[in-house]
Amino acid sequence: MLSESEAAELLSFLSPDTRPDVKGHTTGYILGLSGHRDGCRFLRSKPDLLVAVFALTSDPSIAIAKDCYYILINLSADETLHQVLVTDVKVLPVLLKKLLDPEYLLSDQICTILSNLTRHTKTCKTVFKVLQEDVGLAQLVDIFCTEDYNKKAKLHYLGPLLSNLTQLPEARNYLMDKDRCVIQRLFPFTQYRASVARRGGVIGTLRNCCFDHAHHVWLLSDAVDILPFLLLPLAGPEELTEEENEGLPVDLQYLPEDKKREDDPDIRKMLLETLLLLTATRACRDTLKDKSVYPIMREFHRWEKDVHVTAACEKLVQVLIGDEPEQGMENLMDVDIPEDVEVKLKEADAKEQVELEKEQEQMRQEEEEEERRRRRKKSGEEGTDKGQESGLIR
Repeated sequence: MLSESEAAELLSFLSPDTRPDVKGHTTGYILGLSGHRDGCRFLRSKPDLLVAVFALTSDPSIAIAKDCYYILINLSADETLHQVLVTDVKVLPVLLKKLLDPEYLLSDQICTILSNLTRHTKTCKTVFKVLQEDVGLAQLVDIFCTEDYNKKAKLHYLGPLLSNLTQLPEARNYLMDKDRCVIQRLFPFTQYRASVARRGGVIGTLRNCCFDHAHHVWLLSDAVDILPFLLLPLAGPEELTEEENEGLPVDLQYLPEDKKREDDPDIRKMLLETLLLLTATRACRDTLKDKSVYPIMREFHRWEKDVHVTAACEKLVQVLIGDEPEQGMENLMDVDIPEDVEVKLKEADAKEQVELEKEQEQMRQEEEEEERRRRRKKSGEEGTDKGQESGLIR
């Protein structure tokens, strides 16, 4: 790694007045450093270098500014650098101010940095505090929900940012304030086909909000009506009976033959986990049963191939078709699990995970064997064709 004198020389090249080609070579070199752990550790010990890099995000050269943003993206992916970036470099006020600018070219990079910085609770709290002081969560949601807010950037990573922020109770409480109608604005993005990041971020946000079971009845009520937005991405084109269709929310009745399900397995799993969270109380379980959630899950289970998603689906189905818990244990989130039972549940989960991995490995081997068979068959056909051709030549 660089000596103190070499680091000082590097810093001197990061002055705004330095020739553009020299600045470009220097930021390119630092970008390379930021791409591996040892380089990140070195840069963590040099906050003055990071301050200079951050200042160059405003450089007239777009290439240099981009390099500097990518350096910050790499560094913000390392949790050990979060406090340096937030406290020493003081990136948050500047980044948030630029994010508000609908003409700013590099807002997508800012979204990625903020998303990285909010992954862990400690820094997430700091980001939320500065956000509320300088911008406000309301304005962030406005930007996210405004189509083409920034014509030069897509802002898809505001989705993961919102998801990360809602790990905090204060962010969840804001989104679920009954007088503001904020969470409802996010619902249409559960099927936003243009970006998996935006779609997944919204569903992650909704899942986090559903950890607060006190809001479940309200979320499922006609005033909010979250259920169709969670079910529609999981529903397929299969025909249901007349009775099953009539029990479903209107938006899920008689779906067309070309209806496609969510294609990302991680998002499908999050949707199932969100639905499972909504079964915490007896009243909400009854709502999900009355709204014919089970037939959708039955057809989904037949279609699903990913073993981890299938396992999540089976847990939900068990709650939907299983017997109700005894009196005093109706709220599944409030049940105090005895220590010996908890140990057994963990053992069962571990066993289930092993079985899932075995099943996945078996499926992988079967796919590889099928691919080998296909190649052998193709090779044999090509050999026959060549033999026929050579016969014709003779």
